[in-house]
Amino acid sequence: MSDDVRDNPARHRFELEVDGHLAIAVYSLAPGVITFIHTEVPDALAGRGIGSRLAKGALAQVRARGLKVVPRCPFIRGYIEKHPEWQDLLA
Repeated sequence: MSDDVRDNPARHRFELEVDGHLAIAVYSLAPGVITFIHTEVPDALAGRGIGSRLAKGALAQVRARGLKVVPRCPFIRGYIEKHPEWQDLLA
């Protein structure tokens, strides 16, 4: 579930731990805007939808905070393009 996604503000990233591996979505913050820079899913978790779970959970938290998104990360950009329910978050 996306409920497992946690923000780690000290490291500027959202994290999702699965089977002892950590998937991350790195970001930077500015007033009212979060810029996603890089998403990384370990090879051991590839093909299991972990990146999508991470993106969904991170975007849900972003929406709850009232932030807009700048998707510099190709994965996050692609996720938003494929899921119109998140497009209102685009800055």
